[in-house]
Amino acid sequence: MKRLATDPGTPDTRALHARIAADLREEIMSGTLPPGAKLPSTARLKARFDASNATIQKALLLLKEEGLVVGRAGASVTVRENRQRTVRPAGSLTAASSGGGFPWLREAAGQGRAARSRLLSVGPAEVSGDIAAALAISEGATAMLRRQLIDVDGEPSELVSSYYPLDLAEGTPLAEARKIKGGTPTLLGELGHSPRLSVDRVSARIATQEQYAALRLSGDLPVLRTLRTVYDAADRPVEVTVMVKAGHLYELQYEFAPE
Repeated sequence: MKRLATDPGTPDTRALHARIAADLREEIMSGTLPPGAKLPSTARLKARFDASNATIQKALLLLKEEGLVVGRAGASVTVRENRQRTVRPAGSLTAASSGGGFPWLREAAGQGRAARSRLLSVGPAEVSGDIAAALAISEGATAMLRRQLIDVDGEPSELVSSYYPLDLAEGTPLAEARKIKGGTPTLLGELGHSPRLSVDRVSARIATQEQYAALRLSGDLPVLRTLRTVYDAADRPVEVTVMVKAGHLYELQYEFAPE
């Protein structure tokens, strides 16, 4: 087979321990090293990466701080159980069943996890940039903002900021500092704006100071930022939500059918 010429690319100038951690992180996230698996011994890692014992320990420390592995120096290091989580965004538009919990809560419970949301703040807020554009309002205009933090197994998981047109939200539970019974899909339907279409824009970004603190992140790993715009039957944007989660702990699963 004829081998094609390849571009050598840009040399990796990161410190050796960061490069080692990156390779091991990929093996954890891809399932090559599944939950509960033991990482190769320090001796094997030293030989594989041509690195000193101190460098290997620094790499493992990074993975421990990120919550991907557990263990201590001189003992085996294993991949933490339930670390990478699969999120199915389509489920978040489903209204809670009568007397039942939210679909995303039921899904977490089915995976053996305990999930809950904490309402952080509710009130009018000026919007700009992609949020204003998604809401189809002018720069600096005001929308109703609801902010919450989702915890999974007692750890901060996702920072969620939801914006609603002011004329739609004022005088409704969207403007009240309490959780909404049945969730916003149910309430929007009751207000005559049942969600018809959701458009997600997903990007990887470096965490802001607020996101870094709220999600208890470590290092310079990226976060996944989803900008979701929800439209009603009249194609009016009725909800714009920014969801931020640790990029090394989550994957998003979308399902498509041929048109």
